[in-house]
Amino acid sequence: MSIEIVFFIVLLGFIFDYTNGFHDAANVVSTVIATKAMRPLAAILMAAALNIIGATQIGGVAHTISAGLVQAGIVTEVLVLSAVAGAIVWNIITWYFGIPGSSSYALIGGLLGSAFFQGGLKIILWNGVIFKVLIPMLISPLLGFVLAFSFMKGLTFFFTLREKKSHEQLFRRLQIGSAGCVALAHGLNDAQKSMGIITLGLFAGHPIPSLHIPLWVIFSCAVVMGLGMASGGIRIIKTVAYSITDLKPIQGFAAEMSSSIVILGASLWGMPISSTHMIVGSITGVGSEKGLKGVRWKTMQKLGFAWLMTLPVAGFISYLIYSLVLTIFY
Repeated sequence: MSIEIVFFIVLLGFIFDYTNGFHDAANVVSTVIATKAMRPLAAILMAAALNIIGATQIGGVAHTISAGLVQAGIVTEVLVLSAVAGAIVWNIITWYFGIPGSSSYALIGGLLGSAFFQGGLKIILWNGVIFKVLIPMLISPLLGFVLAFSFMKGLTFFFTLREKKSHEQLFRRLQIGSAGCVALAHGLNDAQKSMGIITLGLFAGHPIPSLHIPLWVIFSCAVVMGLGMASGGIRIIKTVAYSITDLKPIQGFAAEMSSSIVILGASLWGMPISSTHMIVGSITGVGSEKGLKGVRWKTMQKLGFAWLMTLPVAGFISYLIYSLVLTIFY
């Protein structure tokens, strides 16, 4: 039974990776589409290619997922299977309703929920959860907001005639590069999560002797996420691109650069932050530069509620899946 479960862990890990790709496509391409700097198909394909490149550059995020949140030595295959399945369910729910939820925190919530079912609070590494997950979860969108707001203020100071056609064309071109930076950063941070959870499953099922990530896992996750990204995620793109604020090229550039800086920094520190939270926080920052009326706060309230629900709901779903698997197979 162990080999079959490991197979399903790998399969579900790839499915999660794919849903992460199309679910989070909005984070990478929404601003560049909203400002008409790129056509939707071209933006999605560019983001997919750069996500693959970013995903192959291993950082500390994969290690945090595989070894930094729960005690890997007592993790079972069923725990990992339930965690991934719960994250997939939450991804599909939020995608269906066009909510730019966080695939990252869905996976982490699923891992913590199924870990709690298996071993209670003692199996969870609380230092890792607090300093690698909870604190970055709260700070990263605020940091994105502040950076984007400040960046936008600086740009408007130097480009007082920013509505002028020449400036729009300049930032439309620059925005292609900044969108590329977000795509690379997204691959470096988000694809690491799938690699980490698959590696944890392989370790729990004993096909690998340590938590070292196999090369085939690295490249497979990179390609699968790229394929997911290439399939789009139009429901969520519409929410991020058009429902928060009205974006112009200069604002899209400021939001993308701010997001990519924070995501890259978090990746270097091994923090699995949400690219969704980052880009939405940054878009809110550039919108707020125009004043409070520059942001549709009702949309932000809905998104904030969904974000707060992600960890506990994904954890509860994984908890239920764990109990169901035990009832059927054991």
